[in-house]
Amino acid sequence: MTAEIIAVGSELLGAQRLDTNSLFLAEQLQGLGIGLQRKTVVGDSEQGIAAAIGEALERADLVIVSGGLGPTADDLTREGAARALGRSLSREDRILETIERRFRDRGLRMPEINVRQAMILEGAELLANSQGSAPGQWLRAGERVLILLPGVPVELQAIFAEECRPRLEKIAPRGVILTRVLKIAGLFESQVDERAAPIYQKFHNPTTTILASPGEIQLHLTAAGAGEAEAREALNELARRLELALGDHIFSDDGRTMEEVVGAYLTVRAKTVAVAESCTGGLLAERLTRVPGSSRYFLGGIVAYSNEVKTRWLDVPAPVLETAGAVSAEAARILAESVRRHFGADFGLGITGIAGPSGATPEKPVGLVFLALAEEGRAAEVVEKRYPGGRERVRLQASQTALDMLRRRVK
Repeated sequence: MTAEIIAVGSELLGAQRLDTNSLFLAEQLQGLGIGLQRKTVVGDSEQGIAAAIGEALERADLVIVSGGLGPTADDLTREGAARALGRSLSREDRILETIERRFRDRGLRMPEINVRQAMILEGAELLANSQGSAPGQWLRAGERVLILLPGVPVELQAIFAEECRPRLEKIAPRGVILTRVLKIAGLFESQVDERAAPIYQKFHNPTTTILASPGEIQLHLTAAGAGEAEAREALNELARRLELALGDHIFSDDGRTMEEVVGAYLTVRAKTVAVAESCTGGLLAERLTRVPGSSRYFLGGIVAYSNEVKTRWLDVPAPVLETAGAVSAEAARILAESVRRHFGADFGLGITGIAGPSGATPEKPVGLVFLALAEEGRAAEVVEKRYPGGRERVRLQASQTALDMLRRRVK
């Protein structure tokens, strides 16, 4: 059984509003063993909504539309669905009475425009809305199912749980869909795919999707099975082969972030860390302290942005700053060693670089970052990176590399 989601609302086409309803619905469909094959966002246009619904019903067994069931003139999902199906709309007095009662219970008069929320498509089965005024609608279009849901998240989620899920459980295939995400650090997307593609391309189940973000590549594995054990076995087999190919570059296969993984290792090993940051401006410390219980292993940090602070508080000699420069391997090494020593930590991390957009030279371009990891009794590890992208991307990638250096050492 295949499904498509259509999110209605011109605001979703802008940059200010995130379509969280589709994320919720996708998770619910996966739990029912229904394969989601497409998501579409369409603006507040009757013609556009009708076209999107008509096209989706040609491809998918189940189409869920969210949004556009409110009372205002730009709420056009009902009209768009009626046009797509060639059906009429009529007022349902029972629904209108319910809406009027909700207003009366709050001591308010119902505006006339709310009558539109009582308009129901011919042949629709009403889906009660325990959290709002507009009911959902369940329609059959031949062998296909069309569901109309309000866009308010609390209302959509309530209707789906109380009305849609019981109906879908009766018609959904007897199967399970499971996913697993392998998170990878230290490789570019092309490098990951070079190693992984020869493996995952041999599998039709699970399927694999590769996603890239600054400092992290993800392999999303999705497996279908008659039961959970069958789907999990398929996931395990592919994941095992990918783990052999990608080795220690995989830092998580259970949804945890890099900082959570690092925190777990530090806790298990009973080790502590302190940080000295320049170009990341405290981002590394912030990420380490996002994790509950981080006080067990994170002792503190210093944001040493100016050369004066580097010298006064972290013992970076003035001659080093004058010759090698603040952005250098030597400066990073001293930052890491000094912060470890001053805080009495097992590990010290130092970061210095040029996040941009200013401050670069031909010899030291934007994106040049030096990172160092210090540990008592061992020579400090220092790496040089040249990150692509703008200021925030450089800072994020630098913090990710620093955490990955620590992860590999503590592990």
